[in-house]
Amino acid sequence: MTIDRIRPHLPWITLVVLTLAVSVINPVFLQPASLVQMTADVATLFVLALGITLVIYIGGIDLSAQSVANMTTVLATLALPKFGMWMAPAVLGVGATLGFASGYASTRLKVPSFIATLAVGGVALSLGQYASGQQAVFMDAELRDQVFGWVTGSTAGVPHEIFIAGALLAVLLFIERRTTLGRALKAIGAGEPAAVASGLRVDRYKIAVYTISGLIAAFAGLMFAVKLAGGAPNIAEGFLLPAIVAVLIGGTPLTGGVGGVLNTLIGALIVAVIRTAMVYLEVPATAQQIVFGVVLIVAIALTIDRSKLAMVK
Repeated sequence: MTIDRIRPHLPWITLVVLTLAVSVINPVFLQPASLVQMTADVATLFVLALGITLVIYIGGIDLSAQSVANMTTVLATLALPKFGMWMAPAVLGVGATLGFASGYASTRLKVPSFIATLAVGGVALSLGQYASGQQAVFMDAELRDQVFGWVTGSTAGVPHEIFIAGALLAVLLFIERRTTLGRALKAIGAGEPAAVASGLRVDRYKIAVYTISGLIAAFAGLMFAVKLAGGAPNIAEGFLLPAIVAVLIGGTPLTGGVGGVLNTLIGALIVAVIRTAMVYLEVPATAQQIVFGVVLIVAIALTIDRSKLAMVK
């Protein structure tokens, strides 16, 4: 059996092996309450990874997601007392606008996606720092519960964050597999020159994907703000690398065209298990990024389509 035949199954095999390994380290890990808590803890990172998945699926990269999420925590916290529930569509609109800017720069201005999104991420970081005065800001807990109590609550012992992330996954999975947009994204990821030659309006679809990614990053930031009752320009620091790892280790390669949002669910669970193992093994927080860096390199090496290396951008 060759590695090419095994490769599509590597994500779930990895998840099973890691889960069994962690259960040996600490048998409490497999208790339902522990598994639910682990899933809830990774829910926001999973949402952030879903937006990045769409961009990687078409052969691009979005490095602005973390900064957009950070900025959103600040804007949402500051806007809540004045606008209440209506601050949510406002901050989501800001995230979508920044995503649109990334897509426009990448397609119309021909700026490589990693440069375009890195620049837009810098803009988002600056906006967050300016709005917050470069310090943490806090929500009124009573007002937070009044407006967003449905986000922080739980049903039958399951935190609502899991339901929210699951609903978003369902929507994106439907778009990916049942809509014209989803089929167009797969065509672009599988071979952009062929998609252009077939008459597909590639630039429009790519701008739409970056816009959606910015929207989802802002949504993740909103979840952060509500969960933590506040925000800061660096509150989600350290989430970008694990989010990209979740996408790649789940089976969506940098070259695009295969994988998708369901694969990212498996990848996010793998990241959650790895994080839990590092907690059990008392790995310092500063060293955890090293682990994810190594995992990222391995994930790229195992998933990338080397026949399309010229398409990585």
